[in-house]
Amino acid sequence: MAMTHRARLLVLALIVLLGSYRQGLWAAPAAHDFAKWENEIAAFERADSAKPPPQGAVLFIGSSTIRMWASLAQDFPQVPVINRGFGGSEIVDATHFAPRIIFPYAPRAIYLRAGGNDLWNGREVEAVFADFKDFVATVHAKLPDTDIIFISLSPSIARWKQKDRDLAVNKLVAAFIGGKPHLRFVDTYDLPLGPDGQPRPELFVPDNLHFNAAGYKLLAAKVRPDLAK
Repeated sequence: MAMTHRARLLVLALIVLLGSYRQGLWAAPAAHDFAKWENEIAAFERADSAKPPPQGAVLFIGSSTIRMWASLAQDFPQVPVINRGFGGSEIVDATHFAPRIIFPYAPRAIYLRAGGNDLWNGREVEAVFADFKDFVATVHAKLPDTDIIFISLSPSIARWKQKDRDLAVNKLVAAFIGGKPHLRFVDTYDLPLGPDGQPRPELFVPDNLHFNAAGYKLLAAKVRPDLAK
């Protein structure tokens, strides 16, 4: 039986709606917002202008674990250190701002702790791993002799449901780093865990996400042997 004009219109409308729905599903994700960090990056630059950091120092960069490491210089008094952590940042942010807060220092080593926010914000494990490789490629294109050390992700109480993905990123990064010159891996996954395999509340500030002084003491103990290399 021939399709009526009304039926043809209904079919056409359904096709258009389906196409719009599928287009919405497959739409490209929103562009990463680098501009939101401009005030913090500019503040770093002003500090550098007022008191230039020494060339060849050890640079710590990444998200809030680095930013909140208030005892960094005291924990490693044997070497000059620079803290360029900015809370909430992702690996791509460190890469993007490398010309402004990495390259000018010509650091002999870079300790990167980032990736947790990336996962929490919905980025897939493989994408975070790819971002790390991009960071390495970007830095070594400009500073081929600089050591890059990834301080691994570790679980927290607040983001406990993310623990398996944290571990997956760690494993991919560790496998990539293995045996390569100027790349190292500091494993901190188990650092906050107690004998029962759960995060220890006494190592975190009240938000149950960030380390307190006791947590940073353990983190420094993990990093210190690598720093001596």
